Amino acid sequence: MTLSIRNQLPGTVTTITTGEVMATIGIRLTGGQHLTAAITKESVTALALAPGSAVRALIKSTEVAVATAPMTGLSIRNQLPGTVTTIAMGAAMASVKIAFDDIELTAAITKDAAADLSLAPGTAVVALIKSTEVALATA
Repeated sequence: MTLSIRNQLPGTVTTITTGEVMATIGIRLTGGQHLTAAITKESVTALALAPGSAVRALIKSTEVAVATAPMTGLSIRNQLPGTVTTIAMGAAMASVKIAFDDIELTAAITKDAAADLSLAPGTAVVALIKSTEVALATA
């Protein structure tokens, strides 16, 4: 299956915390970073997830926010520090590629936000991703 979602990060399930309807899934990415996904309990069963399961975390680039420092006082569970490798500026939007270890993540943000943050190759950033915006696929 080919998907239009640019961010497809390989990892391994480390924890599963199940509630009545939803579950939080802890994932260790191949580079060692930790990610949390919030998916339905039904999806946990359908994907046969268990600790040790190989998964691919799918994140639309429009769901990745960018900060220039770690953030506190936020409900956003996923904060991945990295470095801007490339930035493509359009008339309204910018595509920002962020590398951390052996993984690259793409964020689609407004051109104004990229300018306000003074983003350029080499800039240290933190990718912010809500756990509810992380979908999972079995590898």
